[in-house]
Amino acid sequence: MTLRSPITLLAIGHACVDVFQGAVAALVPFFVAERHYSYALAAGIVLAASLLSSVAQPLFGLLTDRRALPWLLPAATILSGLGIGLSGLAHEYALTLVFVAVSGLGVAAYHPESARLARVASRGSHVGMAWFATGGNVGFALAPLLVGATVGTLGLSWTPVVALPALVGASLAVPVLRMLARRGDAAIGTDGTGMTDDLRSFLRLTVVIMTRSIAFVGLGAFIASYAEQRLPGWPGVGTVALTILYLGGIVGSVLGGYFARRWGRVAVSAASNLVTLVAIAGVVWVPGPALLVFAATTSIGLYVPFSLQVTLGQDYLPSRVGTASGITLGLAVSIGGIATPLIGVLADAAGLQLALATLVAMPVLGFAVLCTLRDPARRPVAEEATAVAV
Repeated sequence: MTLRSPITLLAIGHACVDVFQGAVAALVPFFVAERHYSYALAAGIVLAASLLSSVAQPLFGLLTDRRALPWLLPAATILSGLGIGLSGLAHEYALTLVFVAVSGLGVAAYHPESARLARVASRGSHVGMAWFATGGNVGFALAPLLVGATVGTLGLSWTPVVALPALVGASLAVPVLRMLARRGDAAIGTDGTGMTDDLRSFLRLTVVIMTRSIAFVGLGAFIASYAEQRLPGWPGVGTVALTILYLGGIVGSVLGGYFARRWGRVAVSAASNLVTLVAIAGVVWVPGPALLVFAATTSIGLYVPFSLQVTLGQDYLPSRVGTASGITLGLAVSIGGIATPLIGVLADAAGLQLALATLVAMPVLGFAVLCTLRDPARRPVAEEATAVAV
C-alpha cells in the first residue's frame, strides 16, 4: 500500500470527514463552559449531528446501490466541514443545532459511497477496509486536539479554523475518483443481482452496532467532563481523556483486520465486547489516573470490531452494499447521538458517574447477540472488483 494508492487516499479523506464527527463531542465542554449549557442541552448538540445523519445515511446508501455517486465524496466533505465551521459563530442555540445538523448531513452523504469505493479499492480485503476505517479513527483522534488548540485557546468564534480539513479531504477525493474511473472501477459494486441476502443476520448485527454506538458516543460526549471531575488537579485532562478515547481506535481498527484473518470477524467482535465491558467499568469506578488507561483499553475494545462489522454488513447484504454501508457506518455514530441526551438528563439528575455506569450494559448485550451470528461465506476477490493496486 503506497501513499498514492486509492485506499490510502480514501483513508486520509475519511480522516478529514470524521474529524468533524469527533469535533462535535470535543466542542461540548466549550459550549458548557462558554455558553453555560446544561448537560442535557449540550447533549442536544450531539443529537443534532446524529439524528439527521441516522435517517439520511441509509437513504444515501439506497441511492448508491441504484447508481454510483462518486461526486458525493468531495461535496459531502465540504458540507460536513461547513456545518462545524459555522456552529461556533451562531449564538442562538437553535441555530447552532441547525449548523451541527448540516455537518451531520455531510457526514451521512459521505460514508456509504466512500465505503463502497473502499471495498472496491481494497478488493474486499479485511485489512484494506481496516486501513480505511483507521483513517476515520485518526480524524476522531485529531478532533479534540484541533478543537482544543483553536476553540480552547481562542473561543467558539474560531470554529471556522476547525473546518479547514474539509478543503484537504475534498482535494484528495478528486485524484481517487480519477484513478478508479481510469480503471473502470468506480461503478463496480452497484449491481448485486443474483446474490442472496441474509436479512435476519444483518438485523442482529445492527443491534450489535447500536450497542457499540451508544457506548462510544456516550463516553465521547462526557468523558472529558468526567475526567475533569475525577482528576481536578490535572490541567487539560479532559482533552487528554477524549483524545485517548479516540486515539486508541487507530490501534484497535488495524488490529481488527489482522485478528479477523486468523479467528474470524464474529469471534473477534465477541471477544472485543468482553474487553470493552471490563474497560468501561474501569473508566467509571477505578479511581485516579488509571481512568486514562481504561479509556485507552475501552477505545481499542470498541474499535477492533468496527471495520469488521462494516464488512459483515456488506456480506450479509451482498446485493445492497451501499445500503449496508450506510446503515452500519451511520448507526456507528448516530444511534449513540440519539441516546446521549438521555445520558445527559440522567447526569443532570444523578451525576455523571451513575449516568456513565449505564453504558456497561452495552457490551453485555452486544456479546449476547454476537453469540447468535456466524461469519458468512465471502465471495472470491475477483468477484469483488477488478484489480486495484493498493
